Amino acid sequence: MIPLKPPANLPTHEVTNMPPHLGDQDLWQSDTALREGVAREGGGWAADKLAAFGKIAGGAEIFEKADLANRHTPELQPFDRYGMRINQVEFHPAYHELMAVAIGNEIPSFAWNHPQPGAQVVHAALTYMFNQPEGGVLCPMAMTYSAIPPLRMAPGVGDEWIPRLLSTSYDARDIPVEQKSGATMGMFMTEKQGGSDVRTNTTRAVADGDAYRLTGHKYFCSAPMSDAFLTLAYTDVGLSCFLVPRWTPDGERNNLMIQRLKDKLGNRSNASSEMEFQDTWGTMVGEDGRGVATILDMVQGNRYYCCFSSAALMRQGLVQAIHHTTHRTAFQKKLIQQPLMRNVLADLAIESEAALTLTLRIGRAMDEAAGDESAAALARIGTAVGKYWICKRAPGHTYEAMECHGGPGYIEESIMPRLYREAPVNSIWEGSGNIMCLDVLRAMGREKAAVPAVLAELEAARGGNRALDTAAENLKNELADPENLELRARGITELMAVTLQGALLVRHAPSAVADAFCASRLGPRWTGAYGALPASVDFDAIIDRAVT
Repeated sequence: MIPLKPPANLPTHEVTNMPPHLGDQDLWQSDTALREGVAREGGGWAADKLAAFGKIAGGAEIFEKADLANRHTPELQPFDRYGMRINQVEFHPAYHELMAVAIGNEIPSFAWNHPQPGAQVVHAALTYMFNQPEGGVLCPMAMTYSAIPPLRMAPGVGDEWIPRLLSTSYDARDIPVEQKSGATMGMFMTEKQGGSDVRTNTTRAVADGDAYRLTGHKYFCSAPMSDAFLTLAYTDVGLSCFLVPRWTPDGERNNLMIQRLKDKLGNRSNASSEMEFQDTWGTMVGEDGRGVATILDMVQGNRYYCCFSSAALMRQGLVQAIHHTTHRTAFQKKLIQQPLMRNVLADLAIESEAALTLTLRIGRAMDEAAGDESAAALARIGTAVGKYWICKRAPGHTYEAMECHGGPGYIEESIMPRLYREAPVNSIWEGSGNIMCLDVLRAMGREKAAVPAVLAELEAARGGNRALDTAAENLKNELADPENLELRARGITELMAVTLQGALLVRHAPSAVADAFCASRLGPRWTGAYGALPASVDFDAIIDRAVT
């Protein structure tokens, strides 16, 4: 452990004007917007659990483990010492310790283990807090969480696998799953020639009794040490979904040949691989020829993960920036007292709160979706909108937070480079920007209640802010124009996102936050750059809210 107060005297000089180590964080108690949002969106019944986990996830020890897991990246071990093909990936012990913390605190399982209103909101809050120290572990957590809905569509397979995925025991051993105390799930969809266009996949599945044998390749296979994977392959009927375990039911290693590990920009604690199938054993999940429809719920769950993971990166970047500027002096003032720095910090704060507020609202819509057509439609289109916009804003936000530190923020000893490298992955994974905007158009066309659900959210805030009312009318006009929708899809999605965020803040956030957001994001001069809020903004109130 790094000492919180190391000696400050060096032979040539005394160290002054440097921030102290941040140390332990309370990621729940220090985040007013999170606590208010969880209570408002129906998750208040889990406040005690969230309060306890906020201290765990924010502990300096967890941040140190995250640093170790990212510095000592996974290593491929395709063969054992005797030349036998084992297709294993070795991780630093810190990675396994973080996985145990995540699974032991129900990050992938809470929403399903506690099926009541607010469960998805609490699930989002748990993950939002844990993602602040570490994003790589969240990849297998996301897929394990999101595998539950498609597995429920296949009772035979689901009855066998769902209890394993809902276990709170992390078992890292590479042994048949029947011998393990818990399991994780991955997902392999994309291939070299198609990427997001999965209809161009070439992997084939041939019946072998009640099971199938798959042959082909998958180009991005994250968390390859998971116990099983959902994947797509063509049968004679069409593109279908299959569950492929690491070990076959007869206790043999399945033919999952890892070709190499990806050397990624970020998300480095998590292994991502290229995988070959050769007569690989699998069992069908869902209806033959309906693979995309079967796996769609898993994709939606992963996209929701991207929303609150990006919001988490924004939050931790803001925390780090405020800590640094609070303790660093320049030009006879603390940085946080300098007018232009206050503008930047306040702008970062309202962006962070807007991202979290929209994410938690989507979570409530997911909780209500089963019995409410409007809620289901809002969850469907809201996830696509949030995935596009929140993830798109995160890299610029983390960069600006890094810049608040000056040179020390650019050094690898700081957490900021890791947050910055992590930020783009959520925008790229599970559908990059164009794919998400096209998905917004698809939801508008296929879900009759989608546009009315969005407009109802805006109508609930009517009269609360003039700029918001004007932006809402502009959005209505955009949605009423059927010409060149694909060309305009990014503009429509962005306008939908910022008006939804503005409406939620006008209804639920303090006026200082809501007014600043609407005056900038919905005003005539906004360029997207941080630190250009109008002088009329209540900077003190916004910054104080961000840290208390």
